[in-house]
Amino acid sequence: MRQQHSFLPTLRDVPADAEVISHQLMLRAGLMRQIASGLYSYLPLGQKVIRKVQEIVRDEMNKTGSEEVLLSTLHPAELWHETGRWDVYGPELMRLKDRHERAFALGPTHEEVITSLVRDEIKSYKKLPLSMYQIQTKFRDERRPRFGVLRSREFIMKDAYSFHATDESLDEMYQKMYSAYMNIFTRCGLNFRAVEADSGAIGGTDTHEFMVLSEIGEDTIAFSNSSSYAANIEKAEVTQTSYEQLVVDGDKEKQVVDTPNVRTVEELAAFLAVEPNQIIKSVAFEVDSEIVVALVRGDFEINETKVKVLLGGQTIELLSPESVVQDLKSVPGFVGPVGPVGLQVKIVADNSVKGMAGAVVGANEKDKHIQYVSPERDFTVEGYYDLRNIVEGDPSPDGQGIIQFAEGIEVGHVFKLGTKYSEAMGAIFLDENGKDKPMIMGCYGIGVTRILAAVIEQNHDEKGIVWPVSLAPYDIHLITVNPKDEQQQELGEKLYQELRNQRFDVLYDDRKERPGVKFNDSDLMGLPVRITVGKKAQEGIIEVKARKSGDMEEIHVNELEAYLQKFFDQATS
Repeated sequence: MRQQHSFLPTLRDVPADAEVISHQLMLRAGLMRQIASGLYSYLPLGQKVIRKVQEIVRDEMNKTGSEEVLLSTLHPAELWHETGRWDVYGPELMRLKDRHERAFALGPTHEEVITSLVRDEIKSYKKLPLSMYQIQTKFRDERRPRFGVLRSREFIMKDAYSFHATDESLDEMYQKMYSAYMNIFTRCGLNFRAVEADSGAIGGTDTHEFMVLSEIGEDTIAFSNSSSYAANIEKAEVTQTSYEQLVVDGDKEKQVVDTPNVRTVEELAAFLAVEPNQIIKSVAFEVDSEIVVALVRGDFEINETKVKVLLGGQTIELLSPESVVQDLKSVPGFVGPVGPVGLQVKIVADNSVKGMAGAVVGANEKDKHIQYVSPERDFTVEGYYDLRNIVEGDPSPDGQGIIQFAEGIEVGHVFKLGTKYSEAMGAIFLDENGKDKPMIMGCYGIGVTRILAAVIEQNHDEKGIVWPVSLAPYDIHLITVNPKDEQQQELGEKLYQELRNQRFDVLYDDRKERPGVKFNDSDLMGLPVRITVGKKAQEGIIEVKARKSGDMEEIHVNELEAYLQKFFDQATS
């Protein structure tokens, strides 16, 4: 492609609203432009990278035996009502009505649509297993779009769905998809980990997230320092069930104390001169329509996902301040399991609370706490469970090593859905004995546009993007320093044609711009190899530079083919 005729608007300055490097570079290098908050148009350079990602995804998905389809983006509300997700999914679901006042949603995911399709067409076990995938634009009404395409309202996703007659068949496909994902992210040049995860609003069991390691990741990965164990912090199990408790005046009777304007653990510990692990935090939630209070030791944090899973809920939210007053009959910031009012709701506790004595809790009265509280003596709970976040230094759940943390960007997720959707929507097949059974399902997603941002986060320097060869929008950046120089222009044109004949994808900078502008743009775009035709064109001497290493050398044009052969062989080996 000749650069003077291409649409590659680069920016010198960093856009003010771009917080992270991938967002900055995708704008500066001319990959995309924002049209509204969380909405982007992809320009030719960005589209070429998206196509590269899609080619890798298609290749690996086809190897699993999955077939590509294209499903409707617009979903009738009736399908989502069948599964109950119309009400459960929440405000991120973009809803609209047509001229006949019929309700629809813009698809954030396609479980309902694919299940309705298969239930109408597949009736016998003889047609199973079946696996289909699509690459399509998805929509989610993010409360706060940020980090460019990492959290946007519109994004490109690969979603696949499999249907099975047996659990063993699902297990086999799940492993195929898991392996395909490992191949996809490896081919994209990413440093990533596959981690155990919670299934969230999708549902199901046995799920894994594929997390790209990055300082700007919004997810925390807990991993063992001496084994392959890794899990999202929401999912990571705490195996410790007993604790050495710090007991101070554990035999004293409970006592209400004034704590004016003291609400946080840190403030309370300082005010009463106690350690955080002598405090019991009470966190009030609404799980579906039920109010529950979860207790945890003050030096730990409650894990909302674990509370939701324990109670078998679909949704969980912190109880609003108004509901704390009206429904819990307590006071925000001073909720506790005992007191003059007391709590008339379900109370569950983390294992860290068991065995505490002489603890401090909220008094359910404004500006008051209670000291010298002991569980079982002063209040009872429905049970003790693993309800806290794992922390660095905890034993690894697999019994090997201790836990460390890293931040990660989720780029893929695989689920075993089981029969959640097939039972709700009547996706039934006849087994070999002629009996009706619900199809067993799997679901497998990849954030295609997220991969772009994740790759840039891991592959850049102070000058710009450094694309892996597998995803680079062009293989080679060919630059003629001075197109007005007849010999430079002639050699540049000759090389452009020869390289294209050799099947290289070439961006030819034949613009009448200053050399500094051309070189800065080249570094910003980050193509693997730069070939510069300059003052030694008459001698047949050109300069070649590897973007990643920065290695630069002068060679004769007759040596170029061998140089490129060696470079790309090494880069793809």
